[in-house]
Amino acid sequence: MEMHQIRYFLAVCDHGSFTRAAQFSYISQPSLTQSIKKLEDELGGELFTRDRSGCLLTSLGRMVEPNFRKIYKETVATKADAIRFTQLNNIPLRIGLMATIGAQRLSLIFAHYKHEFPNIEFELIIDCETLLLQQLESELLDLVISAPVQLLGPPYQSTLLYTEKYVVAFNNQHRFNQLGKIDLKEIQSEPYLDRLNCELRDTLRAICQDQEVNLYAAYRSNSEDWIVNLVRAGMGVALMPEYSLPANADDVRCRYLSNPEISRQIYAIYYPQNQKNTEIKNLLAVLIHR
Repeated sequence: MEMHQIRYFLAVCDHGSFTRAAQFSYISQPSLTQSIKKLEDELGGELFTRDRSGCLLTSLGRMVEPNFRKIYKETVATKADAIRFTQLNNIPLRIGLMATIGAQRLSLIFAHYKHEFPNIEFELIIDCETLLLQQLESELLDLVISAPVQLLGPPYQSTLLYTEKYVVAFNNQHRFNQLGKIDLKEIQSEPYLDRLNCELRDTLRAICQDQEVNLYAAYRSNSEDWIVNLVRAGMGVALMPEYSLPANADDVRCRYLSNPEISRQIYAIYYPQNQKNTEIKNLLAVLIHR
């Protein structure tokens, strides 16, 4: 068996389907399916049963999964150690970023940190919070930056990095350009762009019900980039975290939301016993104070 076969097997385990596993692994689904089939032939049995809802591990799959995870984790750690040794002790930090965390603020902080600690390399993984925490647990990530609706308990440690307000985003020709702040009720008369990955969707829905506001979702997307580009094209308005918007974009404008103000808190989540604890503490110090 080969390491990529183990990696594809674990991707199917974590994502629940061959299609999503192939997307996560950046290969075609036929190639992933063929690799899994070869692995099954070598092990002498099927590893997954498939139906319309996704994939489930067979008895054989459940038996080999713990060993495969151990093999993969040890291989990744060995490779990282080798890279660190061969590249003059450069230390790779693997950071998971929740998909709705914007680059506007953090990219500048990462650049400052890299200037202060030039031997540190970044590997940034963008995904949903659930999958990022799974990778953190498997030691495939050193740190996760997200906006948890509820703080995680031990063994995780969470450090507050910053708070960001929600803004109303619109294009530069929109009538909202004339306003200082925007009341939630004013949005209901506009085509609304619904961010499907927004972690505060349930909270926003409850607020709208309390205020008897009906936001008609003319368009929906799980991609922050698509939402921004629909705003840019004048297709509607969106409620977004302020640092999710591109900086200095002439064709995208925003105003703070009033009545009510909505905000979220961004946390760094990690294991205190991580072997790269010194590098993580240095990064947290920069993240918090800038």
